[in-house]
Amino acid sequence: MKKLIATLTLAGVLISSPVVGQAALGDQTLKQGMKHQDVKQLQQVLKNKGYFKGNTTTYFGPLTANAVKAFQRKNGLATDGIVGKGTYGKLGIKGKIKTNVKGVSGFNAAKVINKGKQYMGVPYRWGGMSPSGFDCSGFLVYTFKNSVGIQLPRTVAGIYQQGKSVSSPKAGDIVFFQTYKKGPSHAGIYLGNNQFLHSSSSKGVSISSLKDSYWSKRYLGAKAVR
Repeated sequence: MKKLIATLTLAGVLISSPVVGQAALGDQTLKQGMKHQDVKQLQQVLKNKGYFKGNTTTYFGPLTANAVKAFQRKNGLATDGIVGKGTYGKLGIKGKIKTNVKGVSGFNAAKVINKGKQYMGVPYRWGGMSPSGFDCSGFLVYTFKNSVGIQLPRTVAGIYQQGKSVSSPKAGDIVFFQTYKKGPSHAGIYLGNNQFLHSSSSKGVSISSLKDSYWSKRYLGAKAVR
């Protein structure tokens, strides 16, 4: 397959990058947790403008989010750290934003759920992040990364902070619980019909109900990470 060259002129700066069958920067929303070649291009643009100080990578982590927020704040935009149409416009990047992009740059609830269900019965293991044993956040990190390419924070508290609150969960959202300490300390993937998939300390990867007396008393809410 021949490599195409995507060339963008941004505030007088010429940026060229190899692209193999993918859209140019500006054609999709970028946010923390994503890993994509477009992130590296975004970081370079922010670096040229004096907002991003680190080495450019394909990962949209806290450094990138802080740089985006600083740019947004300076330019009168909502400081949410999400690079959408408004932020692209201020950066001088034009494109057609795509929603619900599958794979690395997007979200597909069915992929997440189907991937998670493959590990039903895997035992609970403190600090576990592989199919040989998961703790609750390790299960989420592994499942989201290996199904749709979304890189979640390692801890339940970190995932809770990153997610966007929703009034009622949809399939693929993450539901949170307060268990052994104050604040979010356990989480699972919502399946629908009040059921969620999680790595339980007593049963390993299994399905439980939000209506169960134990979980209903400890439920904190749901958040979307799509």
